[in-house]
Amino acid sequence: MKQEVNTERGVFHQSKLEMGGYPPIEILEKGLVIPSEETPAEEIWLSNLDLLVARAHTPTVYFYRRPLDDAGFFSPEGLKAALARTLVPFYPLAGRLVSGADGRLCIRCTAEGALFVVARSEASVDDFGDFAPSDEIRQLLVPFADSADTVDLPLVMFQLTFFRCGGVCLGAAVHHTAADGLGALHFVNSWARITHTNSHIPIPPTINRTLLRARSPLSITCSHIEYSQSHLPPSSTHPPFTSAVLKLSDHHLSLIKTSPKRPLSTFKAVVSHIWRSACKARRLEPSIPTRLYMTADARSRLRPPLPASYLGNAIFRVSSEATAREISDFGAAAKIDATTKRIDDEFVRSLIDYLEEKVDEAGVRKGAWVMQETDLWVISWLGLPIYEADFGWGKPIYMGRACLQFGGLVYIVPSSPEEAEGGLSVLIAMEEENMERFKKVFYEEIGRAGSGHL
Repeated sequence: MKQEVNTERGVFHQSKLEMGGYPPIEILEKGLVIPSEETPAEEIWLSNLDLLVARAHTPTVYFYRRPLDDAGFFSPEGLKAALARTLVPFYPLAGRLVSGADGRLCIRCTAEGALFVVARSEASVDDFGDFAPSDEIRQLLVPFADSADTVDLPLVMFQLTFFRCGGVCLGAAVHHTAADGLGALHFVNSWARITHTNSHIPIPPTINRTLLRARSPLSITCSHIEYSQSHLPPSSTHPPFTSAVLKLSDHHLSLIKTSPKRPLSTFKAVVSHIWRSACKARRLEPSIPTRLYMTADARSRLRPPLPASYLGNAIFRVSSEATAREISDFGAAAKIDATTKRIDDEFVRSLIDYLEEKVDEAGVRKGAWVMQETDLWVISWLGLPIYEADFGWGKPIYMGRACLQFGGLVYIVPSSPEEAEGGLSVLIAMEEENMERFKKVFYEEIGRAGSGHL
């Protein structure tokens, strides 16, 4: 298997990484892993949904404890060999993001490979506490591009860090233009399966992105305010924010899912609870409007449905708006319900057509989208296989975002298999001045639900 020293521009590759609060990380090895077989040399057309996601790598971390039977535990050579095999069916991820002949961004399948870094640290897994997302974790444990221009960089980058305690962290950075969360999980879980079983993956990725091409003629039949140019001026400065992990046990969930009108799904109950808690923590006046953005998946909503194995971006924003009074009066669930019910095949196709008018030839969004400081953006990973990456030594004890980008961003994730009380976790970024108040309100509201005062 060909190994090359990484010299690509913009990729952070110091020999030692240091960050306050944690022991330094020593880089032992870095290089490019290319597909183990010849793969198609073609250009992959990118859909409007691909072009409008964040043009950056999505950083995630997988933490593993060392088992008693640890023969070959996370052998770098074994992982690289399996990665080379995985890149054969997932060959677009071994390519590079480039401008095509028409000026529109595309993935050029060059088989240049994925970046693989091996590191070690005197830290232990327990030093990372509850694994709350932070810039420190991002910079220490996940390879990153230090350039805003990620064209021509590896689309997937991994860092395997060995800790003093014997555990490891696999830091993953998958370029969002290349794959959404489900696509990235399919890739990593397939890599884990090949490493563990030395077999082929049961479900290869679906490469054809023209399944999400705009219609001709365009037919915009729905409102898509989430992608409209904002008439509100962007803030000149964004307040400092901090991140936290808040756990909800199965008992907590049973309390907040009990609505005076009807039982709520886990998703609607948790999102309503977060929205209500945020309004109170931010001390919004009753008449102040607040918007809740949510990320939806088009795969099951299209007719015919997209394959679950679709490799690309099939996600998009939808939103609900209400006043702070409406949210505090427990109208959040009804607002969320109304929003999710309108998402069907025609809504998705209308959105793709709408975006066709909002994207120029280079794939740059026309018009600025602004998320106000009264708003939230909630992304749910419930139901996603985030704990299925078993490379042969057990499932991760934690998987999640390495960092969050701005205040008001929320991830709802399944609890770790090690979590005795079940439930789920809420990863939230909140303004520093509001975070402690948010934590207090978040759990006080659950107590009120338990006492029948909701």
